[in-house]
Amino acid sequence: MTTWTDRRDDAPRLLVERAHEELLAGHADDPRLAAVRSLVRDSWSRSLTALVGVEGAPPLDLDAEELAAYRSAHPLAAAMAMIRGLLLPGDALESGVVVAVGDAAGRLLWVEGDRSIRALTGDMGFVAGANWSEAAVGTAAPGTALALDRSVQIRGPEHYNRLVQPWSCTAAPVRDPETRAILGVLDVTGGSEAATAQAQLLVDATARAVESELLVARLRARAESTGHRSALPKAPARAPKPASILRVLGRDLAVLEVHGPDGERTVELSERHAELLLMLATHRQGLSGERLAELVYDDARSDSLRPEMVRLKKVLAEHAPHLVPASRPYRLEAPLETDLQQMLSLLDRGAHRVALAAYPGDALPGSRAPGVEELRDTARSTLREALLAEASVEVLLAYADTAAGADDAEVLRLCLRMLPARSPRRAGLVARIERLEG
Repeated sequence: MTTWTDRRDDAPRLLVERAHEELLAGHADDPRLAAVRSLVRDSWSRSLTALVGVEGAPPLDLDAEELAAYRSAHPLAAAMAMIRGLLLPGDALESGVVVAVGDAAGRLLWVEGDRSIRALTGDMGFVAGANWSEAAVGTAAPGTALALDRSVQIRGPEHYNRLVQPWSCTAAPVRDPETRAILGVLDVTGGSEAATAQAQLLVDATARAVESELLVARLRARAESTGHRSALPKAPARAPKPASILRVLGRDLAVLEVHGPDGERTVELSERHAELLLMLATHRQGLSGERLAELVYDDARSDSLRPEMVRLKKVLAEHAPHLVPASRPYRLEAPLETDLQQMLSLLDRGAHRVALAAYPGDALPGSRAPGVEELRDTARSTLREALLAEASVEVLLAYADTAAGADDAEVLRLCLRMLPARSPRRAGLVARIERLEG
């Protein structure tokens, strides 16, 4: 197998790593930078100028509902069968690579392929809905291909973000066959085999095949509908962000972030108002007064619900009028995201490291409302079970260092089994297990 360090146009891995560190340290004139490919060096400079973090996870721009609606209308949806056939032939789950298809803004819409590699790349946020533009994660094949409007290969430490440096990738933009505007990007990610000359030829050829398929489909549609242009859906340049988000994780007092045409503002809510709004946000179908009272007061006949709802409506009317609940049943008629739901969505997509980073603690930890306690327990157990089942040892070790996992002997034992026999971390884990079980 040809590794990326075998290629004549690449500097050795250690040299690239040192050059990257020197650039981040502000030593732009370090001579080692001259050995790095100019394509990569220029991308690093753009990333540095844009203040891109070197270890952060990419932003999750599209939640599950937005993602489903947006990609069903995206022009590349019609070409997914062809993309899978060309880039993931045979058993896709054992293919050895991950294939991603993104939009023109760098947001990943489909991420498919090898099961084990997806579990690992998900830890760095390489999941559907995440923004992998150069402005979001720095140098990486999908975003850099879009920035340069041509196919690109990024290998190992050439990535700007340290979390991505174990991987190599090849990406190529896909253009509208008539206007030549960029529709999206195709990416193949994996080990060194994902960034060979053969991989670049295959990705480029697939992009051209997709463009041809789109053109044929349009011509056929026009021929079948006399006098009418193609009815292909046109995706917006940016899918709408949630109008508001309720942040409850690790907070005794929730914060409501309101996004509007006049900018963003935050509102701190009382515990009771946070409980009520959280119940309405997680029960989109609506709740009767009796059921809402049970979830918040543990009493279906509580006389406190109606006056408290009046007070909540006054607060929302002032700061977020679109979120004032309707009645009979009580319900929200505008979208309201919660950080708890976002964390669970990340787990569903296999982004374990990102989900763990998005979990600073239990939802409204001081609340004794039955509905909040149920959500809190569900989130905690879902996170734990997902990590035990699929997470890498690095993510499990990070979980073991949180309040939720610190005293979890099963997690510690699993970490011990997954670590190499000579890992220096084993002694500390053994001591913690003995302390818990002694």
